[in-house]
Amino acid sequence: MRNILLAAAAISAIAAPAFAQSGPDARGYGSLGYTHLEGDSATTGAVTGRLGVNLNRYLALETEASVGVKDDDFTVAGIDGSIKHEWDAAGYVVGKYPVSDKLELFARGGYGHTELKQEFPGANTDVGGDSWNYGVGANYYVDGVNGVRADWTRRDFRDNGGEADAYSVSYIRRF
Repeated sequence: MRNILLAAAAISAIAAPAFAQSGPDARGYGSLGYTHLEGDSATTGAVTGRLGVNLNRYLALETEASVGVKDDDFTVAGIDGSIKHEWDAAGYVVGKYPVSDKLELFARGGYGHTELKQEFPGANTDVGGDSWNYGVGANYYVDGVNGVRADWTRRDFRDNGGEADAYSVSYIRRF
């Protein structure tokens, strides 16, 4: 699954500039920011990059990948451990509603994989998994090209793996 998501992200990165030039409403965009992830058992943080292509004014395809930068430390019976956010990747279909030239609201749904590692003396385990993801957000463009993005995404992990809420703030740029 990880290889499929990474391949999809790579293909999107190559194809997005071509789609962005195919018509007046079809523009590419990218963003880079911070994601705060609150799960059933841990709170972590990651740097997140996104790459998307607007198919028209109201519909886009988007990929994202994150690398963990903030771990969650815990103590059990006086023994210290941590949960590390290794990486995650996902693909989305995004529905958009342009409120004005500068403000756009969106809802998105997709599928992803999150890789976490629990480190405890004598027992290191992987605690990540695949998830169905859905959320909402807004883009505010300062000058029509550069802007700020804020969003919330729920990750519903498969096989009773629990849920996590991801809150992101990013710089976004249209191209």
